[in-house]
Amino acid sequence: MHPNIIHTITLLSGILFSSATLAAGGKAHWGYEGNKGPSHWGELSHDYVTCQNGKNQSPININSSTAVKLANIKFSYQAAPIDIVNNGHTIQMNYAKGSMLSVGGKTYQLLQFHFHSPSEHEINGKPYDMVAHLVHQAADGQLGVIGVLMKIGKANPVIDSIWKHVPQKTGEHNKVDMTLNAADLLPTKHSYYNYSGSLTTPPCSEGVNWMVLQTPVEVSAVQVDAFTAIFAKSVRPVQPLNDRTVHASK
Repeated sequence: MHPNIIHTITLLSGILFSSATLAAGGKAHWGYEGNKGPSHWGELSHDYVTCQNGKNQSPININSSTAVKLANIKFSYQAAPIDIVNNGHTIQMNYAKGSMLSVGGKTYQLLQFHFHSPSEHEINGKPYDMVAHLVHQAADGQLGVIGVLMKIGKANPVIDSIWKHVPQKTGEHNKVDMTLNAADLLPTKHSYYNYSGSLTTPPCSEGVNWMVLQTPVEVSAVQVDAFTAIFAKSVRPVQPLNDRTVHASK
């Protein structure tokens, strides 16, 4: 996916840290509104030009897909300490090493997960109420992201555990003396949409293996409201599909 390891490190820095109000290494301040918003990301820094010029960008509206026999996703997640960061644009859970997923003969390690409300990907033109993005990296540097769509219903116990410890101020970090397992965020069915896309935040690097689970999980309206009270805007608009094909599990 990436031409060299240095670019991989830059890409990871983007997804792990560029969501901060001021990205690591002094990178350009970006946001979700006004002259720092998504339509201007490519103008803010040379590092962000892919946000404007890329042809395989995310998120997308999934309104058509080709049903194929996709490889099953094998999740091997372990319980990990709660390590929460308010990075200025979302709540991010940094995950301890040792949790993996395997798909199509490739293994990815879980690095972190974070949230957006509403969901960034749309299904038939409509977003879900919230989404969790579980970000993984393979040994060759490729990122694989699981999207867990969330609809309003009953309270989600994993979200409840996290929300109780959310730092309220940008840059705050909270390590909690308890553990959770990211597997508990997943729906029971793991059928998914698959396509090649990008990071949904600057630097918008491409080559990301997106796996958006088709079955949503439930989250309460109160839990969604608690997130949007801190992050009123957290969504990049859907991007052109161009000549890409979205595959869906049969």
